[in-house]
Amino acid sequence: MNSFGKTIDLLHRAMSANTVRRSVIANNMANADVPNFKRSMVNFESELKRALDTEKQKPALELNQTNPLHFSNYKERDYRDVQIRRVLDYANTYNNNGNNVDPEQELTASVENQMTLEMLFQAASFEFSQVNQVLRN
Repeated sequence: MNSFGKTIDLLHRAMSANTVRRSVIANNMANADVPNFKRSMVNFESELKRALDTEKQKPALELNQTNPLHFSNYKERDYRDVQIRRVLDYANTYNNNGNNVDPEQELTASVENQMTLEMLFQAASFEFSQVNQVLRN
């Protein structure tokens, strides 16, 4: 895949994760007063980074596998296999009723998510403007 295609694919995946995150934050806020409700989080960017890092971590000496049962010392992870995951947060409790939703934290996460989404839209717009500029010349 070329650089433009990979960049657009990564931007698309990040926008999808932000859309899911917005839904998760809204659900958390809607259930802030429900006893024993546990907030959810979205896990995507850290897994995507790990997958992209494997592209750069190829060892200087890659072992030759002479048998399919031998272990490899390197396995590149395809970033396209990374899935957007919703994860329940059982680690803490915010209220005495077992609920762990902090409305202020969720509001901050919502604003951060919106700003990130705006930045992703600007990045995608920039990529397409570059292609448009090349096509005009």
